[in-house]
Amino acid sequence: MKIPGVIGCCLAALATLLARTRGADDFLDRVGDALTTTAWHDTVRARLSGSVNLDGYRLQQPAPGLIFADGANLFSPRLTLLLDAQFGRQMYIFAQTRADRAFDPSDEGTQVRLDEYALRITPWPNAHFSLQIGKFATVVGNWVPRHGVWDDPFITAPLPYENLTGLWDVAAARSSDVLLAWAHVRPGPSGDAEYADKYLRLPMIWGPSYASGAALFGEFGKMEYAVELKNAALSSRPETWDATRTQWQHPTFSGRLGYRPNVMWNLGFSASTGSFLRPSAQPTLAAGHGLGDYREIVLGQDIGFAWHHLQLWAEFYATRFEIPLVGNVGTWAYYLEAKYKFTPQFFGALRWNQQWFSTVSDSAGESVPWGRAVWRLDLASGYRFTPHTELKLQYSLQHEAVGSRDYSHLLAAQFVVRF
Repeated sequence: MKIPGVIGCCLAALATLLARTRGADDFLDRVGDALTTTAWHDTVRARLSGSVNLDGYRLQQPAPGLIFADGANLFSPRLTLLLDAQFGRQMYIFAQTRADRAFDPSDEGTQVRLDEYALRITPWPNAHFSLQIGKFATVVGNWVPRHGVWDDPFITAPLPYENLTGLWDVAAARSSDVLLAWAHVRPGPSGDAEYADKYLRLPMIWGPSYASGAALFGEFGKMEYAVELKNAALSSRPETWDATRTQWQHPTFSGRLGYRPNVMWNLGFSASTGSFLRPSAQPTLAAGHGLGDYREIVLGQDIGFAWHHLQLWAEFYATRFEIPLVGNVGTWAYYLEAKYKFTPQFFGALRWNQQWFSTVSDSAGESVPWGRAVWRLDLASGYRFTPHTELKLQYSLQHEAVGSRDYSHLLAAQFVVRF
C-alpha cells in the first residue's frame, strides 16, 4: 500500500516544522502564558488553550466507521480552542470550539462548531458531588475521558464508538426484511450502496456523545459515580446534540459506577436507556406506538490498569434496540487496548476490536444476523518531539463481509501541535 499524497504532504510539512522545533516550542510556551489570566488574588482564573491537528487517511471504499469520504485519500485538518475558567472553588466553566471539515473525518467543506460548553458547580470544598449543566461528553465508559487528540494513542475510535449498524434514526424499521436491507445483509451489499445510505445509520455509541443535559458526579473513598440526563441517546448523531435540535419528551438516562481499589486499577459499570429515533421519525412509527417504545438500552463494563510504562484498557458493551413489529435486536462489542512507553517520547499501542449481532426471523422464517460480524486490529505508534508537538501513525486491518471483499486496510497519520 502506497503512502497517500496527503500523508506525504503532512510528513513533508512536519519535517519543515521540526527544523525549527526549539524556537517554536519557546514561542508556544509564551503563547500559553499570554492566554492565561488571573484576578482577585487568583480566585478567578481563565485560560484559553487548543490544538491544531493535521490528519491524513489512506482508505478503501466503502470508508470504514465514521469516516465520510468517497475517495481513497482524505486530508482532515482541525483547529480546536478550549476555554477553562475557575471562579473560586465552587464554579468552573469550560467550552470547546472546533473548525474543521465535520465532526467526524469527512470530505465536506469547512465548518465552525461549539462542540462543548458547560457550567460545573461544587457546593463546598469537601462535597461528595458536583453538578454540571450544558453540552458535554457522556459519563459512560473509560474511553471518553481519554478521547482527546493528545491523550488517545490512536487516531480512530474503538469499534463500539464508530462501527455503524443497520439502524436508522430518521425512520422506524417496519419489518425484519427492512432492517436486513438497511444493514446490507440482504440483498448482498455493494460499495456504492454502502456509502449511499451511510449517513442514515447509527453506531452503538457515537464517539464521545456530546449531547445536552445535566450530570451529577462525585466519589466516596474508592467508589466514584456519575449519572446524567441528556436530550439524545448514546447512538445519536452530532446534529441532534444541541439542546435546541432535539425535544426533551424522551430523555436519555445514563450512568457509571466506578471502583478504584488502588492507583493501578480502575473498574467500572455503565448503563444507559433512551429513544434512538429523531422526532421527525414519528410518521413512520408502528400504529399505537410512540418514540418511547423505540429504545436503546446499553450495558457496559470497563477496566483500566497502569503499571510503570504499561497501560491497559478494555470495554465490553451489550446493546439492545427495541423495535415494535420487529422485536428486540441485540449487538455486542468489545475492545482490548494496550499502550507501552518505550521512552518518555516514543510509545506503541495495540488494540483488538470485535462486534457481532443477534438474529432475526426474515419473511421466509430463517434466522439471520441483523448485522455483519466484524473484527479489527489497530496498530499505532507515536513520538512526542516536544511538550507541544506529536506525530502518530496508525494501521488498521478489518474483516467484514462487504460485497466482493472481506478485508479492508486503513493507514492514517496525525501531526498535533498544542498550545
